[in-house]
Amino acid sequence: EGNERYVANKTTGPNRSPDRRAEVAKEQKPWAAIWGCIDSRVPPEILFDCGLGDLFVIRTAGQVIDNAALGSAEFAIEEHVKVIVVLGHESCGAVRKTIETVEKGGHGEGKIDTLVKGIKPAYDKVKNQSGDKVDNVVRANVALQVAQLKSSSEIIAKAV
Repeated sequence: EGNERYVANKTTGPNRSPDRRAEVAKEQKPWAAIWGCIDSRVPPEILFDCGLGDLFVIRTAGQVIDNAALGSAEFAIEEHVKVIVVLGHESCGAVRKTIETVEKGGHGEGKIDTLVKGIKPAYDKVKNQSGDKVDNVVRANVALQVAQLKSSSEIIAKAV
């Protein structure tokens, strides 16, 4: 519902009042965990028209899984979230950087190479598909990250 409001430009900005701030200062009960990219154009709280205490948000460039992200997802499950969403997006810079790096035959600088290695399996899966290359890799990456999320954690696997 929140994303429909956002798309229709009819957001309500729920759960952002002073009373809500006081309520969540004592206890939080998010209903969902959103695992998305660090891209500044896709803040889950805005995209899903949510407020304080509604979401756990996990963000890594290109939704690349690491132990901290896995631990965060497990924590969210232990806090009784009803759903975990892996959120890919259009024009992903991490995906674009991976495509450029792989097609030049190189490696990412510093720790960026960790991101390139994390997204490269999605690139390899769809590199010969027709259509928008970035979009194809984003979609494949979300599917692969969902599978990896489930296969990398017993806590997550039991919950889904």
